[in-house]
Amino acid sequence: MPSSDPHGPVPLLALRNISKTFPGVRALRNVELTAYAGEVHALMGENGAGKSTLMKILSGAYIADAGGECHIDGKPVHIDGPQAARELGVAVIYQELSLAPNLSVAENIYLGRALQRRGLVARGEMARACEPTLARLGADFPSTACVASLSIAQRQLVEIARAVHFEARILVMDEPTTPLSTHETDRLFALIRQLRGEGMAILYISHRMAEIDELADRVTVLRDGGFVGTLDRTHLSQAALVKMMVGRDLSGFYTKTHGQARQGEVVLSVRDLADGRRVRGCSFALRAGEVLGLAGLVGAGRTELARLVFGADARTRGEVCIAGPAGLVTLPPGGPRQAIDAGIAYLTEDRKLQGLFLDQSVHENINLIVAARDALGLGRLNRPAARRRTTEAIDALGIRVAHAHVNVGALSGGNQQKVMLSRLLEIQPRVLILDEPTRGVDIGAKSEIYRLINALAESGVAILMISSELPEVVGLCDRVLVMREGALAGEVQPCASAAETQERIIALATGAAQPASAWASMLPQQMSAQAHGLLH
Repeated sequence: MPSSDPHGPVPLLALRNISKTFPGVRALRNVELTAYAGEVHALMGENGAGKSTLMKILSGAYIADAGGECHIDGKPVHIDGPQAARELGVAVIYQELSLAPNLSVAENIYLGRALQRRGLVARGEMARACEPTLARLGADFPSTACVASLSIAQRQLVEIARAVHFEARILVMDEPTTPLSTHETDRLFALIRQLRGEGMAILYISHRMAEIDELADRVTVLRDGGFVGTLDRTHLSQAALVKMMVGRDLSGFYTKTHGQARQGEVVLSVRDLADGRRVRGCSFALRAGEVLGLAGLVGAGRTELARLVFGADARTRGEVCIAGPAGLVTLPPGGPRQAIDAGIAYLTEDRKLQGLFLDQSVHENINLIVAARDALGLGRLNRPAARRRTTEAIDALGIRVAHAHVNVGALSGGNQQKVMLSRLLEIQPRVLILDEPTRGVDIGAKSEIYRLINALAESGVAILMISSELPEVVGLCDRVLVMREGALAGEVQPCASAAETQERIIALATGAAQPASAWASMLPQQMSAQAHGLLH
């Protein structure tokens, strides 16, 4: 639903009928976007909706299909490369910052167009020229500082300074708060408001509803590569945006369909587990059909505990027991293979570095663990079985992919997560450890993963779920263990009030007797936002 806009009749940027086709895939279909000087215009959509493709067209990294139009200040322009985009006043700050860490701040600001005098790089002149811009943006470091010595937030400020120094008028920011703390995010938001007040048009890509509510003047939503609509601030609501993004109502987002009535015997018993570094004497039990949450602040030891249970790291004491025909049997130390053979599967929190082979296909990733299980004579691969398994996994988990031989690295975050889950499910686990299963995935993919967790629990799989999103923990888990400083600080049973349950979790995580709201500033950004009931 396009909205009238109070900024005037001529937008600073107008994109019309923008399409982009890659071999076998149409990434964008007739997308529209307008941005006015002095506004923050948010761009939202599920992973794979086309947001990044649209921004790469605007930055000159991609060339749009014929038939689209781009106007700046009401005049038609043709962006045929990054240099053309820069000359038109467009700057893009990607999630992966494009800085040279071995160079100074000034050298990075002038990167690609360094000042030279008599054939030499004029470092001093560049440093002096950058200082007013850094002062204007409130930088707490000099232009001569080496970028490698700066924090992530400071490096991000260098990217912004580069755009401001060369008088960019359209600034694109792609998930800029992902690596930032709460305090750093507040400083970034203040800077964005400053730039908006100075007349810059800011295109802001984010999945976080709290950020959109705080910053956006208007929001454009893409879905499946197409334009859904634009809402102005007076019509913004979480429910409306979610429905536009996923094409359906997600009012039952955290609905739990399993429960204690369906829980069976203890299938996993952890006793006095420790690693001599972070984890200190942790003990708990997990039942068939139960979803047990593991919450805590960053650094509390949740992932380290999960890796000890799985055998990925060596334990210094304690034991892991798994249910066998004659009762609980101690799992010998020795590595993940013993855990997998016993029926334990582990979904790592870092799918790109530890979970997936990004340069291999969906088909190869799904079949990786079980290829030997159904091999033919003389160790030959059972290719028909592998193809059948891949097809069934794609259908069952709703993996959005043109064909099974697309490299996993080309998929969206949500689809990568589904591929990794499908691989683990092929071993038919009795115990499934999920470490941040919805990190970096969009709302629609989260909903699908939640339904899968519910279905697995109903089928009797015992699930240990680590998550920093408190509504996720409270909404899906039968009970929650809270870690603090490497030890289990206590257990929380979800009560009638989700807010009260979250406060109890935060109090245990921080060692506080005060209400959770008093400790929000101590939490990592994601948990802090979730503690206030905001949908990420």
